[in-house]
Amino acid sequence: MESLGDAYSGDSRFAGRDPRRVYAGAALGVLGALAVVVAVLVVTTPLSTVLGVSDLRAAEKLAGTLGGLGIPAMFLSVVAVLPSSTREQVGVVLGTGLCLVGIGLFQRAYPHRWTTGAETMAFETTMAYFLGAGLAFWFVFTAMTSFRARNNPQGMVRLELTQQGESKTVQVSPEEYRRYAKAIRSDGGETEEIIRELESRAED
Repeated sequence: MESLGDAYSGDSRFAGRDPRRVYAGAALGVLGALAVVVAVLVVTTPLSTVLGVSDLRAAEKLAGTLGGLGIPAMFLSVVAVLPSSTREQVGVVLGTGLCLVGIGLFQRAYPHRWTTGAETMAFETTMAYFLGAGLAFWFVFTAMTSFRARNNPQGMVRLELTQQGESKTVQVSPEEYRRYAKAIRSDGGETEEIIRELESRAED
């Protein structure tokens, strides 16, 4: 039952995740959002000139690249910050990989092989990026949905008890969950009583 006590320690907000990963994910999300904002500003303000990009096509290419990188970066940040399963993490990584393929095609295609010429690549580029973004978004959505369900105050909370290598699951109400958390955090000698109570419920 040490894991139950750990769950209510001062670092419980990380839910067993590495704080460095959470902070890195948050930083990645900020950088992704900033990249999207800069992409918009590059084609709508004189910022492109400040960045040394005076040609319109070159500015559009830079904006497309920054925006294309920013969106999957924000998707990755969500699964890094929120508690997420390995399946969700792998799904977002695969989606991001497809987005990067689309960005690579965009670098080759724009502007001369985009929509004009004998071998245009706009369709292939768009589909690669669209499929990648769609895949990443789906797994981000499932991660956010499962996180919200776990924190829904109207639902039941599931606690896993492990004793001598055997795991049992106990469902408690949000009120009981908060009572257990308060008792364990206070360290008022009630931890053993709570353990016995949960073990007896697991045996029922």
